[in-house]
Amino acid sequence: MNLLKEFSLEDKCSYLENKKQTTHYKIIDNCSTQSSQDLIERGFRRFGKMYFRPICEGCSECQSIKIDVVNYKFSKSARRVIKKASHLKSYIQKPTLSQEHLDLFEKYHLHMHQKKEWDYNKTTANHYYNSFVAGHEEFGHEILYFYENRLIAVDLIDILDDGVSSIYFYYDPEFSHLSLGKYSLYNQIKYAAKENKKWIYLGYYVEDCPSLSYKSGYKPYLTLKGRPSLHEEYTWS
Repeated sequence: MNLLKEFSLEDKCSYLENKKQTTHYKIIDNCSTQSSQDLIERGFRRFGKMYFRPICEGCSECQSIKIDVVNYKFSKSARRVIKKASHLKSYIQKPTLSQEHLDLFEKYHLHMHQKKEWDYNKTTANHYYNSFVAGHEEFGHEILYFYENRLIAVDLIDILDDGVSSIYFYYDPEFSHLSLGKYSLYNQIKYAAKENKKWIYLGYYVEDCPSLSYKSGYKPYLTLKGRPSLHEEYTWS
């Protein structure tokens, strides 16, 4: 692991209104699977070569959450979602960049800007590459979902020693009726179970943020206690 840079920034909170957010960043080149595992277990997330986690003083609303794959049971509604989208084709490979990726990413974010008032900035090839292709090393992958020959969803994940870390998922809003966000997560759980991996690392759960509060619906799950450093033991409960 080659730590290129480490710093913290304060900005407007990404999840809660009228709050500030302080985020700790590590820019890492040639990160090993074990080092990535150590960081994710301690509450970091990865975009490209950048690992980050919130370190807001006096606030613990952002809770790192992971699904217990071993004890997860698919509900009737989950099985209906899986069946409804069973005609789709999927492929797993190393992250790539194409015009199809950019067009789909743009379409998804315009939709979310209109539907949920997400901030919107037009994506460039350079931004997408630095966020989702760079830094994948041996563990980063993308799962491509196709309807016939049309790319309709991309699920970016890290496959770690003991689980799968969800990075980002985007889809074609024309296929919203297929509940693709749920479908992709169910497929992660099925893959992890098949590969004898124990966890799905879902990032942050924030009770009062609609875009993140849904994660508590995937039971059983554990949350990380505190913000342990790389030299400290960690506790999920």
